[in-house]
This record gives sequence, C-alpha cells and structure tokens, in this order.
Amino acid sequence: MSMKKMFSSALAIGTLLLAVGFAAPAQAQDAPKPEAAAVTAPVAEAPKAEAPAAAPAPAAAAAAPATPATAAPAPVPNKGDTAWMLVCTAFVILMTLPGLGLFYGGLVRSKNMLSVLMQCFMIFSLIYILWFVYGYSIAFTEGTSFFGSFDRLFLHGLTGDSNTATFSKGVVIPELVFVAFQGAFAAITVALIIGSFAERMKFSAVIAFSVLWFTFSYLPMAHMVWFWPGPDAFTDAAAAEKATAISGWLFQKGALDYAGGTVVHINAAIAGLVGSYVIGKRVGYGKEAFKPHSLTLTMVGASLLWFGWFGFNAGSGLEANGTAAVAFVNTILATAAAVLSWSFGEWIGKGKPSMLGGASGAVAGLVAITPAAGFVGVGGAVVMGLLAGLLCLWGVTGLKKLLGADDALDVFGVHGVGGILGALLTGVFAAPSLGGSGIYDYVTNAVAPDYSIGGQVWIQFEGVLTTVILSGVVSFIAYKLIDVVIGLRVTEEEEREGLDISSHGESAYHS
Repeated sequence: MSMKKMFSSALAIGTLLLAVGFAAPAQAQDAPKPEAAAVTAPVAEAPKAEAPAAAPAPAAAAAAPATPATAAPAPVPNKGDTAWMLVCTAFVILMTLPGLGLFYGGLVRSKNMLSVLMQCFMIFSLIYILWFVYGYSIAFTEGTSFFGSFDRLFLHGLTGDSNTATFSKGVVIPELVFVAFQGAFAAITVALIIGSFAERMKFSAVIAFSVLWFTFSYLPMAHMVWFWPGPDAFTDAAAAEKATAISGWLFQKGALDYAGGTVVHINAAIAGLVGSYVIGKRVGYGKEAFKPHSLTLTMVGASLLWFGWFGFNAGSGLEANGTAAVAFVNTILATAAAVLSWSFGEWIGKGKPSMLGGASGAVAGLVAITPAAGFVGVGGAVVMGLLAGLLCLWGVTGLKKLLGADDALDVFGVHGVGGILGALLTGVFAAPSLGGSGIYDYVTNAVAPDYSIGGQVWIQFEGVLTTVILSGVVSFIAYKLIDVVIGLRVTEEEEREGLDISSHGESAYHS
C-alpha cells in the first residue's frame, strides 16, 4: 500500500474517531429529560400555535408523576404496533441493502459495480454506529429548535422497557424500535448521495464526507422537521404553545413531511448536486457512452426499493392503523402512476419506452409521495405520481443539460425534483376538500376547520428552501475541506481502470 493510500485511509478513520470524540464528553451529563423523547414524521402539524399539530411523540409522555390514588396506568406498547414497526424497520434496511446497491450498481459500468455496493454497505454500517453514538440524541431529544441535546449519547438510559409515543394520545411503542427505524432512514439518506459522484470519488473521501454531512446536515434537518414533545403534551392552548415552542424549527412552522421529502430526498439530492460540481465530470464524459452495465440488476434494485418503501412510508405513522393503510395504498398508486407517465412520456418523446425509464419512474413516484403518504387521499396520490413521472423525466433530460453537471445516476433529477414537487403538492392535496387529512388539532382532538392551501404551500416552500440552503452550504464546505486534507478524486489512471480494482482490488465479474 502506498504512503498516500495509507494516509487517506488513516484520515478517514480519524474522522470517524473525531466524530465519536465530539460526542463522548457529553455522556456524563444528567440522565435524559422525560420530555426528550423520540419522534417521527408529523402526522398533522398546525400552522398556528393555537392549533398544534400531530407528530410522533416522546417516550416519556406518560411518565409524569401522579399520586397512587389518581394515577392512570402507564401506557403499554401494543404487540401489533410493535411487530409492525419491527417489520417496517427491516423493510427500510432492505432498501439500502441490497435495494439501492443493486439499483445504482446496475447503472454504472461493470468496472465500478463493486465500488457502489461497497460504498452502500460501508455507509449503512457507519451511519448506524454514529446513530448509536450521537445521531439519535441530536435528532430526537430536546435542545434548541435546530439541534437536539446529548442526553441520549450511546443510547444512554434506553432499555427494552423504554417507550416512546406515537401519533395517538396514550399510545406508545418501545423506544428502541423507533431508534432502529429512524436509523435506517439516516443510513439510506447518506447512501443516496453517492449516485451523483459515482465512478470517481476516493473511498476514504466518501467515508469522511458521510460523517460530516450526516452530522451537520442530516441530523439538524431531522430535528427541525420531526422533533416535538408528543401528542400528550397538547392538553390545552397554553400547554400547546409551550410544547410547540420546544419543537423543531420547521415543525413549529407547521411544515408537513410524513416520511422524509425534505429530510431525506431533497437533503441528499442537494448534497449530490453540489458534489457533482465540486468533484467534476468523469473522464470521457460527453465523449464516451456511459451505458448501464446491467439493467436487469437495476430493475431488481428498483423493485426492492418499492417493496421496502412500504415500510418507509406506511411505517412512519408508528402504528398499525388506518393511516398506515392510507400510506400503504398511496405508495402503490403514486408509484404505479409515475411508472406509466414516465414510460408514456418517453415513448412519445423518444419513440420507445425503456426499462430504465420504467424503473426511474417508479423511484420518482416513490420520492414524490414520501412527504405526503399519510396526509393525502388516494386521488391526490395518483395525481402526484402522474406529475412526478413527467417532471422527473424532464429533470434527467432537459434540466440536467441546463445544469451542466455530471450527476452520474441522476440523484438530483429524481430525488431533488421529485422531492420538491412532492413537498409542495403535499400542501395542496392534504386539504380536506381534496380528500386529504387536513391538520389535526390535539387540543380539541379534531381536524382543524380552517385549512388554507395557499398558506400551507408557502410553509412547505419554506421547508424546501431551508433544506436546500442547509444541505448546500454544509456539503460545499465538507467537500472542500476533504479535498484539501485527503483529496476527493481518484487519479485519471485509477478512474480508467475502474474503482473495483483500483480502490478495492477485486472485480464484480470474471470471464
């Protein structure tokens, strides 16, 4: 091994140790506050403080002391909800391993197949460990409106008996289940980014970037959008105002993101787009044909993503109930509609529908329905899917040419464009007049009567803009820092040889 490679590997490991060190000193702090509980995508966020919204709640919502004579029994997790969430977590893990790996791997040239698989495998493992060390604590405990605390470092204080609330008052699930579920979200979000700079980035640089971006972009976004003190805190107007004040910044505004339109897709897409500019185009880009080496594997990967997405979307309500059924069906319909619109759009524009187009359309529909899955009706889901297929088709053709970036696997064209479309249209189709769920007021325990489509779309736009700015700034700084310290890109010789051999010393296929 050359000295340069040894230094690169050592620096990547050092970055990981630095991240652990950054978190470790705080472990000796006081035990977690009862209100610092877990949360998931809000089910109904109120644009006004007097009509607070729903979102997954903290574990200790039922832990307030009461006298034995008046105390109500502590909520006990329902076995059905617990089993459902464990299954959904496994589904989301399947999306990265092997779903995303096969989807991306089939799209690159054969000499880079294993590099993509290894990056997905390594990122998944790395992010889950960081999630255990400090990620969960920063994302899902009470701190500021932008960043949580260190109360749950190394999952401090969590046992099999620790519970966290859901979207319903008095309903809980084991908090460790929620930890695992949200960890899978974090892992696939970071892995999505590699599609933009596939076939040309150093493996050590991928690892270092993953640590930095996860820490300073993913975790703040998850906290801003999904953290709140839980539905049981919304007992009256005064309590609701107090509970809203300690929630994440975008949650306070009433931004709706059921399963990660901003936190996952737009966030990752912007990081990928910035990377494609900073790292530069692949050797031969625009002069050579960069054809996918196995659309068969890409179709298998897309199918696994669709399958796993049922856990991603339907699980984000944290309960096995009617809302989960709505999200489940919407995930079928929006995706199917996008496959059709992309394929027919390609058929009309190019004369032939392609398998690559069908698989890409499926992902576009899945991305678009993610922020809306439990908020919109089935009709809204179909419309969103149809629009996503057509708009993302333009995103990977016309828009890609306008941007002039070598976004290798069209992360921005699909996840960025589809995520922005989905986030904005959530504000439209969540309206009760269009079959949506509206915004639930936990004080009155009823849907708020005054839903404003224009007002909600503006709030959604604020969420999109916040994501674009945060991810863009963090990504640019991270790429530049890594480039100065260890370098971002492999040599031209290594790139021409392929990353499978030059970075990992093995080949996906042997003749």
